[in-house]
Amino acid sequence: MAFLKHNRFYIFLILIDSIFFSVSFILTAWIKPATWSHYLPNYYQYYLIAGVCWVLGSAISGKFKLIKEVKGKKTILKITAINLLFCLLVFSYVHFSDTHLRSRMIIYGTIIIASLLELLLTWVVYMYKNSVTVDEYTISKRKKVEQPKRSLFYKTVSHQKVVYNPLIKDSIEADFGTEVLSFLNVFIDVNSPSSLVFKTTNYTDINYLEWADFNSVTNLERVNNIRFINKYFEAANAKLKNGDYLLGWAETYEQRKKRLLKKYPPLFNYIYYSLDFVFKRLFPKFDITKKIYFAITKGRNRVLSRAEVLGRLYSCGFKVVQEKEIDNKLFFAVQKVDLPYFDMNPTYGPLISLNRRGKGGNMFKVYKMRTMHPYSEYLQEYVYHLSSLQEGGKFKDDFRITSLGKFARKVWLDELPMIWNFLKGNMKIVGVRPLSNHYYNLYNEETRELRKKVKPGLVPPFYVDNPKTLEEIQESEIRYIKAYLKRPLVTDFVYFWKAFYNIVIKKARSN
Repeated sequence: MAFLKHNRFYIFLILIDSIFFSVSFILTAWIKPATWSHYLPNYYQYYLIAGVCWVLGSAISGKFKLIKEVKGKKTILKITAINLLFCLLVFSYVHFSDTHLRSRMIIYGTIIIASLLELLLTWVVYMYKNSVTVDEYTISKRKKVEQPKRSLFYKTVSHQKVVYNPLIKDSIEADFGTEVLSFLNVFIDVNSPSSLVFKTTNYTDINYLEWADFNSVTNLERVNNIRFINKYFEAANAKLKNGDYLLGWAETYEQRKKRLLKKYPPLFNYIYYSLDFVFKRLFPKFDITKKIYFAITKGRNRVLSRAEVLGRLYSCGFKVVQEKEIDNKLFFAVQKVDLPYFDMNPTYGPLISLNRRGKGGNMFKVYKMRTMHPYSEYLQEYVYHLSSLQEGGKFKDDFRITSLGKFARKVWLDELPMIWNFLKGNMKIVGVRPLSNHYYNLYNEETRELRKKVKPGLVPPFYVDNPKTLEEIQESEIRYIKAYLKRPLVTDFVYFWKAFYNIVIKKARSN
């Protein structure tokens, strides 16, 4: 009942959209010269499947919200773009799958007519809203004089100045609850004029402020809704001094899944979540679909992992002081410790290149399949202090690794792209692992100096000795390097076949 109460308008739009699709299908079939007895047996499956996908696609892409909050030409263009994308997907299915559908008029005619009906509904809503805007504004203005409502903007940015709200504490408690207010008060005094507490999705709000009076920034807008997340973090970094706090919150993909499954009725919720997963998590990862995704969403309501949120903060010169889950939301408090890296090529796609130490201690790019969430490479030090190392020298309970990444690591799919490093000549078949700066600095001086004398390799001595601790890993590498420097060919030949035997016969694995 609570679901129906709070989502009446959207349920109404779902019903209207379903009717639009059904009417469009009937009209298109009626225009065709053949009888209903011909089209119904051949197209009823298309009608049912395409109709469900049409309605779910409208919900996931935010089309219903656009219709409800229509804002002129931009809304019409966005709805048209969403429908064109749906048409493109249907076109791909019809032309590249083994389907018996033959009448393109039935297929595309239904989509075109349904799109026109949606645009007509949007125009009607727009005209209605315009006709009452003046009266509603006048009424709401009078109400504010009689009964002032708490502002969602705790300190409102206006013309490069900040309007202080003396009821900040009450507003935060009313919007987020006592636990969130307590979390914030551990690090800042929310009532202090030197604490900037506001809600914004626009990073330029920080750039245009007169900044002398502030020593902390708290943005209570969800990070997922900020279009240029790193630019916002970088702008905050530029204004804050070392040791100053930046506070905020985000919704991780696990929290999003939990929210969506709880929000929608059973069965429908899993269908919705599956389509949401494709559009919100897969589309942004590929260059072809990334532009379509951002054109439709404008970067709002992005799906982020915990690792990506924290990794972005570290990449922008902050360190995590505390993170806490409250009411299915991830709240964080970070301190400025450095300048941003301004990384223009974060590890976002399926194939990545990472900076690693090679021969001579020089840095080079190692190519791998991405097994971690984006921006995870900035969290090595944080994860090390959080979890330390387990047997085999890997981080224990590493939350940065994706589910698919765990599988890829077990079967070495993630390391296949390193063959390109071998062909380029900066790696060889057998050799020590190429290490990141952080992991490299965990080694003692003797091992670091010996490592500079050899190229890293695809098959490390780890699979020969199976060391358990960091000290044992170093001893294993020292033995290999000293033997290699004396007899390189013989050493690599022996180590390769020992590693092969342990991997294939004894099922040796890197944890």
